[in-house]
Amino acid sequence: MRMAFLSILLCLTTTLSPGFADDWPQWLGPQRDSVWRETGILQRFPEGGPKVLWRAPVALGYSGPAVADGRVFVMDYVLESGKVTNNPGARDMLQGTERVLCLDAKTGDLLWKHEYPRPYRVSYGGGPRCTPTVAGGKVYALGGEGNLWCLDAETGRVLWSKDFVEDYGAETPFWGVSAHPLVDGDVLYALVGGPGSVAVAFDRHSGREIWRALSAPAQGYCPPTMIEHGGRKQLLIWHSESVNSLDPMTGQVFWTVPVKPSFEMSICAPRLLGDHLFVTAYNEASALLRLGQSNGQPTAEVVWRGNPRNSVYCANSTPFLEDGMIYGCDVNSGKLMGVRMETAERVWETWEPTLGDVQRRGRYGTAFLVKHEDRFFLFNEQGDLILARLSPEGYEELDRARILEPTNEVFGRALVWSHPAFAYRCVFARNDKELICVSLAE
Repeated sequence: MRMAFLSILLCLTTTLSPGFADDWPQWLGPQRDSVWRETGILQRFPEGGPKVLWRAPVALGYSGPAVADGRVFVMDYVLESGKVTNNPGARDMLQGTERVLCLDAKTGDLLWKHEYPRPYRVSYGGGPRCTPTVAGGKVYALGGEGNLWCLDAETGRVLWSKDFVEDYGAETPFWGVSAHPLVDGDVLYALVGGPGSVAVAFDRHSGREIWRALSAPAQGYCPPTMIEHGGRKQLLIWHSESVNSLDPMTGQVFWTVPVKPSFEMSICAPRLLGDHLFVTAYNEASALLRLGQSNGQPTAEVVWRGNPRNSVYCANSTPFLEDGMIYGCDVNSGKLMGVRMETAERVWETWEPTLGDVQRRGRYGTAFLVKHEDRFFLFNEQGDLILARLSPEGYEELDRARILEPTNEVFGRALVWSHPAFAYRCVFARNDKELICVSLAE
């Protein structure tokens, strides 16, 4: 009897316990590979949908949550004056307060907040874009106008900060600062901007600059991406004109391949599979690169470049590469596509997980893809969480539940554009009104 009681108690206490589950401490997960590795996850949703464990109020923001050490971290923007127009051709002039919030992962209770007045002058001005990065008891939060904060994760105390505009002469990108900061070891990498400082490496403990590198007409929106190939790490920086491989220790450029998206919209992280690297962006800017070495130095050569009839062109959500296939949401058609990596051939495409039965179908149909075991969780712009299998044969939907209401409006349709976090056998997702925790435990 005693052993049976202990077993039941263990099951109850591990449903949402960081001691027995994985964190999701940054954008795209622990390894930034869009893979959720926890076990004990449901195979189908219960009748009526998965259970919402808690709801917490938040304000405007595209920033996804990060979950670490029993806490949830997210950024938002409290609008005080001005109007968010979502006009892609104009910057919104806003006055408000930008915030970093820390909540208890079990209850949703607010533990602390860091806030500061921050005028916005960006298009789609509805809040910060970057998911916080949590590492070693510190939170790194990057706001929509380039304010970078290092905060104590337990108290919210400011440890150090940077202002990209004042400190580096960077111009805020038209659609706001969007490149999620990357931590690797004791170094924080950020896409900054300004002459000679598109990419900057900081000591993550003190904020001291280690190196700066690259110049470009605009820094773009793509997060710094760390890969390892041939036994050597490479830091990938994709700005408005080219993809660049840098030595993470020094900022020295290993190789550069021109890939120039329209409107400086380098957004999606480059994706590595084997010896191949795939980059994709708006308006037929995509390429498959083959990585190699020459005289001990990393190299890259173009295998193919996309055209209007092949490849997939992603913007809001980063594609997923698996078994010789590319799965991604095409910005031009709004469809989820399966593309053969070797040839760029479009094998299949569907609106079902992106726009579904939305009356006004069009560009930027969005679903965020996260792999779990033999299937995917897709969180789409309508607030639906979808279970599906993706394969060369096509899209197979297993189940679907509405977990969050879309509160933003773009292109004449309601939507939510925020990448969720998967941790503690739950999904954490937000819109412009609330952050929710939904149980996915079996």
